Amino acid sequence: MGNRICTKSFGVVVFCLASIVAFAAHGQAARQFSFAYDQPNTTAYGIAANIFDAKLKELSGGTMSINQFPGAQLGQEPQMLQKMRSGDIDFVITSTANASTLAPQAGVFSIHFIFRDQAHLQKALADPAVSQEFRAMIKDSVQGAQVLGLLTMGMRNMYSKKEVKSVEDVKGQKVRVQATKTEDTLFPAYGAQTVHMPFGEVYTSLQTGVVNVAENGVNVYLANKHYEVAPILSMTEHEANNNCIWVSQKTWDSLTPQQQQWVQAAADEVSKREPAMALKLEKDSADKLKTMGVKVVENVDKTGFIKAAQPVQDQLATELGPHAVKLLKLVREVQ
Repeated sequence: MGNRICTKSFGVVVFCLASIVAFAAHGQAARQFSFAYDQPNTTAYGIAANIFDAKLKELSGGTMSINQFPGAQLGQEPQMLQKMRSGDIDFVITSTANASTLAPQAGVFSIHFIFRDQAHLQKALADPAVSQEFRAMIKDSVQGAQVLGLLTMGMRNMYSKKEVKSVEDVKGQKVRVQATKTEDTLFPAYGAQTVHMPFGEVYTSLQTGVVNVAENGVNVYLANKHYEVAPILSMTEHEANNNCIWVSQKTWDSLTPQQQQWVQAAADEVSKREPAMALKLEKDSADKLKTMGVKVVENVDKTGFIKAAQPVQDQLATELGPHAVKLLKLVREVQ
């Protein structure tokens, strides 16, 4: 009897040890990565993060996933880029305009009126040649990080206390813009004054009159309640609100080739699926704003803006560099 109990006990111990070893091995294999962005989770950034997470879990059999830090919890985009390059954040989404603080040629995507309409924008971002060239450009100019893929929040529009019906309405106005060579060249071509500031300061600056006009995507305008201080949204669609998913080089180098493939495939899935969802979110946001009493100016006369922007497009791309010239050509060629 005693021997049988001992044998039984021994069997339980062996089973328990085997379970602990298996659990430890699984625990070791499972990794959760930090994934940060500066907009609320309800924006297109959240859509992108959710697509990325679902695909990564699916491909890795649940051994890899992300922990999201939305709403600038880990800093505004320029700070997050620095933290990612030092290896303190694994993945970051930023605008391509803020990417240009590290890789100036990324400013090519901020050139106004290079995307003919929303359908053209969607096709261009999903085009493998465009994505490949953008990644190559980042690789050539940035250390400590690389870009995995592109996404969009739709088009950028101007908002203010006044209507912007044509280029005449921005002449002499102080416009908050992203700190890029592109914006600093184009807005003055419309006769406006440019003002740089972090995104988090835009609300107060509109409220106090430090700036008269700001510009961004419809959902960003809604989610950040900018309509409270600038209740008129004019659909200028002057620029695409494009973004990219970054990975820290330190994180990338810690992955096996198989894991790198999964991460890249998750980013490719975002580029494929997110734009259509983001554009729908923009339309839904505009509809919601109208019900809240925001004035949405639909029929903006863009001819004056386009006339001022066109001569500047090629000049800017040339000044930015060879990758920018190639990207502009590739975007224009997308049918």
